[in-house]
Amino acid sequence: MNQSPAGIDNPSAAAYRPGLTGAAIRSVQVLSGISFDMARGEFLALMGPSGSGKSTLLNLIAGIDHPDTGGTAGGRHRHRAAGRGRLADWRAAHVGFIFQFYNLMPVLTAFENVELPLALTSLSRRERAHAEAALELVGLTDRMTHYPSELSGGQQQRVAIARAFITDPVLIVADEPTGDLDRHAASDVLDLLRRLAAEMGKTIIMVTHDRKAAESANSIMHLEKGELSDREHLQAQS
Repeated sequence: MNQSPAGIDNPSAAAYRPGLTGAAIRSVQVLSGISFDMARGEFLALMGPSGSGKSTLLNLIAGIDHPDTGGTAGGRHRHRAAGRGRLADWRAAHVGFIFQFYNLMPVLTAFENVELPLALTSLSRRERAHAEAALELVGLTDRMTHYPSELSGGQQQRVAIARAFITDPVLIVADEPTGDLDRHAASDVLDLLRRLAAEMGKTIIMVTHDRKAAESANSIMHLEKGELSDREHLQAQS
């Protein structure tokens, strides 16, 4: 049996404590009784209304937050048992992030933004070639020296996708990656995500409010009031 690269085991309560009210701390249960796993190369869409806990769940899966009970795992790594330093190292090596608003560095070119995650170590000539190859894969070899302000929204998101997989992560977490794009640009981004899963074996979990975007994935799950629905499996995309 292939080991799932990412999953979460029954965190009975992930609490959010917004602050002091008088002398008491108000505790709100965000997630309840969630348990699921993802296989290598799976593309999962996560849907749900605002405030349902989608961002909290993404943070738990990516090892940014810890559940109050239960635990999460990526490959053979158990997040619950890891210290913050080890967890940060694990994220840097094994998780790629894609955001709705791209989060590119405005003073860096497209090429420099893509190679930025590699700057944590000394860059070899071979590693710099990886950045060029990543931009070629997303169709932006002619935009390598352009700054974010010189790129369209769709082009900026493609740079962000190249940056997300430059370290060859097991897991890519995408938070509303098409939310700020027109239909054509969104379609290009979703095509790229499908390719990353199908051709490169990346495990992708994408939060979206758009049912059409969600249907680009292999399966869909809905999160509402902190509880996760059964997985809806979709037909393979052509």
